[in-house]
Amino acid sequence: MNEDSHKEGETLDRDTNVMEAATDTSESLQEESQGDQPEGSVQSAVEEDASTGDKEDIDASEYVEEDSAVSPEAAALSEVTEDSQQPVSDTPTPDNEPDTGASLLSDESLEKAYDNSIKAFTEGQIVKGAVVELSRDEVMIDIGFKSEGYIPSSEFEATEDGMPQVQVGEEIDVYIVRREDADGQLILSKKLADQTRIWDEVAEACEKGQTVEGKVVERIKGGLRVDVGSLRAFLPASQIELRPIPNLDKYVGTTLELKIVKLNKRRHNIVLSRRALLEEELVARKTELLGGLEVGQTRTGVVKNITSFGAFVDLGGIDGLLHKTDMSWKKVNQPSEIVSIGDEIEVLVIGVDHEKEKVSLGLKQKTPNPWEGIEEKYPIGSTVKGKVVNIVNYGAFLELEEGVEGLIHVSEMSWTRRNVAPSKFVTKDDEIEAIVLDITKSSRRVSLGLKQLEPNPWELLEERYPIGTKITGRVRNLTDFGAFVEIEEGIDGLIHVSDLSWVKRDVHPREILKESDEVEVVVLQIDPAEQRVSLGLKQVEPDPWLQVPEKYKIGSVVTGEIMNLTSFGAFAKLEDAVEGLVHISELADRRIEKPEEIVSIGDRLDLKVIHLDVNERRIGLSLKAALAEQERATTVQYQEEQTESSEEEPSTLGALLKEELDKPNSDS
Repeated sequence: MNEDSHKEGETLDRDTNVMEAATDTSESLQEESQGDQPEGSVQSAVEEDASTGDKEDIDASEYVEEDSAVSPEAAALSEVTEDSQQPVSDTPTPDNEPDTGASLLSDESLEKAYDNSIKAFTEGQIVKGAVVELSRDEVMIDIGFKSEGYIPSSEFEATEDGMPQVQVGEEIDVYIVRREDADGQLILSKKLADQTRIWDEVAEACEKGQTVEGKVVERIKGGLRVDVGSLRAFLPASQIELRPIPNLDKYVGTTLELKIVKLNKRRHNIVLSRRALLEEELVARKTELLGGLEVGQTRTGVVKNITSFGAFVDLGGIDGLLHKTDMSWKKVNQPSEIVSIGDEIEVLVIGVDHEKEKVSLGLKQKTPNPWEGIEEKYPIGSTVKGKVVNIVNYGAFLELEEGVEGLIHVSEMSWTRRNVAPSKFVTKDDEIEAIVLDITKSSRRVSLGLKQLEPNPWELLEERYPIGTKITGRVRNLTDFGAFVEIEEGIDGLIHVSDLSWVKRDVHPREILKESDEVEVVVLQIDPAEQRVSLGLKQVEPDPWLQVPEKYKIGSVVTGEIMNLTSFGAFAKLEDAVEGLVHISELADRRIEKPEEIVSIGDRLDLKVIHLDVNERRIGLSLKAALAEQERATTVQYQEEQTESSEEEPSTLGALLKEELDKPNSDS
């Protein structure tokens, strides 16, 4: 076997001895002196993360050394006691050293000094050692023991040529794994020394609440694996930032300042948190910033979030609310119309609540209020020009200037056209003129008119159509209460049902008129303010009732034709447009239940006028009174005739009587 193979075999044996010695040491040492974990709000958050199971497993031991069980070196590392960590002098001091220092030691003294030198080094102890020799496979270390120890080159960082990155004569910390193995070899480890030192630093940082630096090496289940020196730790996803992070890969390869929230040396479990530091920094910045905020200050911030009611702006440690009503003097429907997430904007502090830690911000307050002096800028009755910015079903909004809008109501768009959509008059983004009708500064409302730019045709209507004028129009619409007649474009007049006929009552307009018919009507009334015109159809002909008092006097007997029968009597037509009512009680002397018992439709009867009301246009007629009148007239006539007959034949009757009286005398 050649020399290189022999040296490689020896190195392999030493590595094996180191592993075995570390394993034996781990079984004999005491429990670690460090506490498992500190208390605090972040720790509670970590414990909550641990309770989420598959979502985030906080036990870092699952992620550290995933490819193998806990190494013997690490097991030995976790059992180092405080007493064993004290450095030992490189040169042992014999108990019986002569005062002169020049005399030779006796054999007994030499043996005792040798024993003391061996006892001065304890397994599991970290001591200083000097590099004596190095090769690609191992590094020889002198710690002042009876023999040198060897450390595998793999425990050192390598140079470009593959040699351990250490110099001969350089002092390094080494861990005594075993003073003597089966071959009497001193077994040392630099890796365990480094880990022990780092564990001590980590434990101290955890106890004092200090931070440590760690390098993110990879993304694992539930978070990130971080190297703190040569130790592996776990950084849960919930502890990376203040808010959930969708992509953790961007942190791989970065070095972060972290806080230890959980430490278990036995299980090699280190749980870290960056969120805890961020929260502390945020609280500090928030407190400092809130203390310096005052109403009226101008601050620069970044739009962090947008909601339906406004936007949250990060002022550098505290969020302020920029409500949509404070974004612009004009109406804002959606905050996204004004700002976007990530925008850097300058805002004005308009409210600070130190107790609730709330800050109200304003954007429009940085510019003058356009509503100040609005009455002077836009006097009522003046003509203004603006841009149509919105059209709704009840009108259109006209922007007069930034932050000032006026409403043109649909009723103010045309003098004559009604129930027409605003979009028929204006189009969005049109530049149009309007008349200022009213201004309410308190509610920030400006009423505008479009039709006022033209003369009001209703004001000229009385001049064109005086009361009593006969005009011709087209029947545009029929309703239960009358008929609308268009007398000119856009202007309709109403013929009420009471003005359709002199005679017919409770008549429906459809019985007399049809839509689109051309009819002649009379103007009865014009109301320009209410934009109403009253028309009459029956007034085109003279009122037949004007002659009724003379023609149908009470007590006179007239002839009428039965036109209609009702439960309370019969209507008799005396002439065109004149009717009278024969009440059921006036049909006969006896009691009757129905008019049909006495009269029928179409009967022509003599009737007596017993009641007349020209204003109500009512004539009361009586059949039984007429019959009685006729009977009296017949009786009188008969009596008159009988009287005349008695005057002509008195001697004849007397002669007859005499003759009858004389008969007995003659017989006798």
